[in-house]
Amino acid sequence: MKAVVNATLVMKDHLIPGATVLMENGLISAFGKEKDIKVPENAEVIDAEGLYVGPGLIDIHTHAADNLWIFEEPEKTSRYMLSHGVTGVLPALYYNLNKAQYIKAAKDIISAYKAGIFPNFSGLYMEGPYLNPKFGCDREKNTWKGDIKKEDYAELIDTVKDYTKVWCIAPEREGIDAFVKDVCAVTDNPVFAVAHSEATPQQVEKYIPYGLKIGTHHTNATGTIFKYSECRGVCVDEAVNYNREIYAELISDKMGLHVDPYMQRLVRRIKGDDRIILISDQFVCDGPVPKGYEEATDIHFDHAGEIAGSGLTLDIACSNFMVHTGCSVCDAFRFASFNPAAVTGLKKQGCIREGNYADLVMVDDKFNVKKVIFRGEKL
Repeated sequence: MKAVVNATLVMKDHLIPGATVLMENGLISAFGKEKDIKVPENAEVIDAEGLYVGPGLIDIHTHAADNLWIFEEPEKTSRYMLSHGVTGVLPALYYNLNKAQYIKAAKDIISAYKAGIFPNFSGLYMEGPYLNPKFGCDREKNTWKGDIKKEDYAELIDTVKDYTKVWCIAPEREGIDAFVKDVCAVTDNPVFAVAHSEATPQQVEKYIPYGLKIGTHHTNATGTIFKYSECRGVCVDEAVNYNREIYAELISDKMGLHVDPYMQRLVRRIKGDDRIILISDQFVCDGPVPKGYEEATDIHFDHAGEIAGSGLTLDIACSNFMVHTGCSVCDAFRFASFNPAAVTGLKKQGCIREGNYADLVMVDDKFNVKKVIFRGEKL
């Protein structure tokens, strides 16, 4: 038995100051005001020192950590993310991998999880293979531009079907129907995301009944449809904003380059606090920082000067989002833990509740991570 005392517990929509959490066998066994929770005499006591204590962060969309590809270094990246409070992660596999590379990357990640060296693995995020080849970094390496054929994707689906939490699609791709239906045929309650796309709202909405629930890195790598030279059209971003069913992923970097701070505030107002998901979308790229962007320390650039994902960890994204939108610590935990768990069906993660995993992150008022507890063990 372990007990976290002197905590300011972060719940979904309120705080519990002067609180205690009891943990046993890696699970939360009780929590509440100190006066209501009796700490057993033999319990190991961890003093939270008045810090905010929230549920472990869940990054549903990141390719890398500490500038290392997750699929190449699952153990090192796992440890690094855990040190930043990320107790659940969905490694993203991207369309710059061909079929053999996709399958090997997935198998290597799954093997690392089964071997116990990637303990915070919570599923895969398939950012591809069938996205719009006009969008996203590393476009020149996309080998999935051609016709969508079952003989090309069947083995990939079969390899990852039991572990994938999110399947990304560009709804405008000709032949995507067959891919979506084949995923649905072998997966219970699949979650799809619209990604790297210039689909019309109607094309996006067509796949909501199939489980389309996420807008991948909202307002990034999406098209704009122009009908007339001075008339703004509607496209993917408008569809994500309009449809209540769809969660909006946001990359919140320090300078607000991925998503302008005003846009972050606007999307939050439109979508509401239960439909925002913060992601890191860290990528490995070593291009030089363009002149004038020296302060962009949490972004990566390619050698053409284009943004190539981030250098973020999810705790820093939370801190940035607090600065850009004025949201509270409580809100940030919702965007980086509760909402990601809700959309991906991670039932024992995402909130402080009896029976949930004892994954706790202690942060100060600026969301600096001070202590991490994973499955009841202090790291």
